Amino acid sequence: MTIQTDFDTLEVGFDVPALPGMKESEIQTPALVLDLDALERNITKMGDYAKAHGMRHRVHGKMHKSVDVAKLQERLGGAVGVCCQKVSEAEVFARGGIKDVLVSNQVRDPLKIDRLVRLPKTGSRIIVCVDDIDNVAELSAAAVKHGTELEVFVEIDCGAGRCGVTTTEDVVLIAKAVDAAPNLKFTGIHAYQGAMQHLDAYADRKAKLDAAIDMVKQAVEGLQAVGLTPELISGGGTGSYYFESNSGVFNELQCGSYAFMDADYGRIQDKEGKRIDQGEWENSFFILTQIMSHAKADKAICDAGLKAQSVDSGLPFVFGRRDVEYIKCSDEHGVITDPNGALKVGDKLKLVPGHCDPTANVHDWYVGVRNGMVECVWPISARGKAY
Repeated sequence: MTIQTDFDTLEVGFDVPALPGMKESEIQTPALVLDLDALERNITKMGDYAKAHGMRHRVHGKMHKSVDVAKLQERLGGAVGVCCQKVSEAEVFARGGIKDVLVSNQVRDPLKIDRLVRLPKTGSRIIVCVDDIDNVAELSAAAVKHGTELEVFVEIDCGAGRCGVTTTEDVVLIAKAVDAAPNLKFTGIHAYQGAMQHLDAYADRKAKLDAAIDMVKQAVEGLQAVGLTPELISGGGTGSYYFESNSGVFNELQCGSYAFMDADYGRIQDKEGKRIDQGEWENSFFILTQIMSHAKADKAICDAGLKAQSVDSGLPFVFGRRDVEYIKCSDEHGVITDPNGALKVGDKLKLVPGHCDPTANVHDWYVGVRNGMVECVWPISARGKAY
């Protein structure tokens, strides 16, 4: 069920936080730990959902930045490939054997374009997003130079307020330019509504997606009118996939955080008003931390501070505990209230981070655990790939 790596030359504490066969209690901290049973259940559940709704699922690789996790998603969840945000991430996934890679972002720097158009030579399908007609000529010239074909999504800004065009006329204009450009293929539409993914209420998220779906339908009709029916219409996240999959227009999902389930996503509500980490998805991604000081009677200090996580979406919570609370952090320390003195130096706790994506990006390894034992250690292959 898992992918094993050769660790003959690695040493715990110097290279990796653990080795397969060790007890979970022996993992060096702070470390990223994956509950493999929970992770596999999440992946299988989303895969079954996508299949039942006739959807392709292109998993978001920028969330976990791991070739091993992506391959697990292909094997257990039927994932068709990955999307990522940077050319450097795409290089890691394509060279790691992922055969369908979308850069769900704009690529404008000449050197990055040059790297991007070389990636089809790995044997992978490569797709990129465009929201400016000038970018079409840039991509085409580079693809011609290297003798490759690059596929293109026209990106629609359907509410996120970032990249993307906002009118059907612009969608059609860019799609026609792509269709006419040498060594480019117009493949479809990218329409990810990121701004609503973390709205707490289901009804609030639905209202935002209803507006986005109307925009996409209009764009599809405009494209069909000029003979450019899109092959793929891609979007959808952990907070919205049920809307896109029942829209009658989207045919590809891009969910990412469902597999790990962080604290910020976990608090949003399903249709019945229940937190999605209390039934829909399981926490499978943790920072394992150790108590290093209890000099203050009512506070325990752990070794997971700012350098072990991202707190842009809030502080982590202590998994499975109600008697203690992680309340603040500095570079190397986390402060945990312990009013009853339940913790002692050396105790290990699992923290659920506020935001899984940037937390994964500050670690080198995932330690996969099952039944209290380390089963695998996976490199975070695209960690630090920001260019």
